[in-house]
Amino acid sequence: MTAPASLKIALAQLNPTVGDLDGNAAKVVAAHEEAARRGADLVVFPELFVTGYPPEDLVLKPAFQAAARARVEHLAKTLKAGPAVLLGTIWADAGKVYNAVAMLDGGAITAVRYKVDLPNYGVFDEKRVFASGPLPGPIPFRGIRIGAPICEDIWADEVTECLEECGAEMLLVPNGSPFDWKKPDVRMTIAVARVTETGLPLAYVNQVGGQDELVFDGGSFVLNADRSLAVQMPHWREALVMTDWARGAEGWRCADGTVVPLLESTAAAYQACMLGLRDYVEKNGFPGVVLGLSGGIDSALVAALAVDALGAGRVHAVMLPYRYTSAESLEDAAACAGALGLRYDTVPIAAPVEGFASALAEVFAGTDADITEENLQSRARGTILMAISNKFGGMVVTTGNKSEMSVGYATLYGDMNGGFNPIKDLYKMEVYRLSEWRNANRPVGGHGPAGVVIPENILTKAPTAELRDNQKDQDSLPPYPVLDDILGCLVEKEMSVAEIALRGHDVETVRKVERLLYISEYKRRQAAPGVKISSRNFGRDRRYPITNRFREDASISGETDQDAQRVAAPAMVAPRNDGGDGF
Repeated sequence: MTAPASLKIALAQLNPTVGDLDGNAAKVVAAHEEAARRGADLVVFPELFVTGYPPEDLVLKPAFQAAARARVEHLAKTLKAGPAVLLGTIWADAGKVYNAVAMLDGGAITAVRYKVDLPNYGVFDEKRVFASGPLPGPIPFRGIRIGAPICEDIWADEVTECLEECGAEMLLVPNGSPFDWKKPDVRMTIAVARVTETGLPLAYVNQVGGQDELVFDGGSFVLNADRSLAVQMPHWREALVMTDWARGAEGWRCADGTVVPLLESTAAAYQACMLGLRDYVEKNGFPGVVLGLSGGIDSALVAALAVDALGAGRVHAVMLPYRYTSAESLEDAAACAGALGLRYDTVPIAAPVEGFASALAEVFAGTDADITEENLQSRARGTILMAISNKFGGMVVTTGNKSEMSVGYATLYGDMNGGFNPIKDLYKMEVYRLSEWRNANRPVGGHGPAGVVIPENILTKAPTAELRDNQKDQDSLPPYPVLDDILGCLVEKEMSVAEIALRGHDVETVRKVERLLYISEYKRRQAAPGVKISSRNFGRDRRYPITNRFREDASISGETDQDAQRVAAPAMVAPRNDGGDGF
């Protein structure tokens, strides 16, 4: 076949749903039809688009393997006219299952290539379910040779080097690359490196949307062989973008197209939390959400995210006051609900709390009131929210931030009740940052109103769970700027106590935070899933054992081994300070 002098390639940055083979196939058909109307020769879809990404252990199910293959074969026959399709799918062959990309052209599957480098770190667990493919050759396509490395295959040079040496003329890369704070810059750096090494242009096609804890930001792009950015697609929304290619003396070049500016990090994090919540609710079929609105910063931000994600008509906020709830909190919660325009009810909890206390009076006779009685408040609130959820069908969203979840400052079966937590991976100071950003900006695609939606008083007053008189979070925890810096060092960077102390932190404060971090693992295992936006979230990224006696040895000057053991010993005792948002 004579090689063409020009080529139109449609990049399909779309939002699949894991396991929805029919729905994902319908998206392929719709994108193919639109691309055909716009004169495309080829449509490129993200990684594992037919199955949704990541399919996890669904891959191990023979019925799922067969169903995915049947959908691809049916699509090949259905899409026989018009542009070809480069489509990500699972592919079973000779007793092994691969992460694959298939070329559909002219009514047939003309080529299949397998992913070579299977990521097995952080959120990725592909070696568990997939076999690694051999180094691939280019895919012949209408007179040209296309390299199709899959996602991780471009994070090192082996696969792309092989493709270049085998005569590939361009690299079309299907991706399922989840978002974190630094990921857009990292992706671009990796792509530039591969273009520099191979001298080939590269189109990076990423999916968009939420899948459980993961959220995919899209942001697909095209780099020419001279490393110039020809196309930058939007983040956080579906898009089908046509790219125009021409063959010249030095190979293929993509004509300059639309370059959408990247969002700054706070705006991107807000979009991640909003999209993650929206897709969790939508893809799991909930009619809406219910949450406790306490007058505090965490629940206020979650309420704003929920309204932006779903619309005010699908968000039900409930104030659950007790004797320690201040007039200030009542006013702030009502003002936040009014600004957002959501449904807002007040359900006092005195009767259930005092009922529990009365029921336990004989068992607790002779003991002093302590954190146990405080936590009855949080657990009564959690039960009421779950009852509202059961009655009306809205999912309870929980509102604990990463700082609280790190140190166990949350109540099991209380404020931790819920199906999803959009701010689970935000430290407390990041919660403030996103709240301030939202008051100054209306997010693209958000359903909430413009203007201030989180009252200023919520941003400036001291955080408190309001489980006793005059309680403040800093009665039990270091100031949040201090706590968050220590936690960032422990969680994201795995720094030692000594290294953290050299940053200016008190050694005993660091040790206390480290101890609370370790002994709160059992709570985090029971926490709702939530949007991952950091490089190391709890659950998928950071997987520490619950039963864990390790503590650092005598790394602090002047400390003996015996001293270190005395520090470690109390860590086996569960923390009594459940704390919590208090709604």
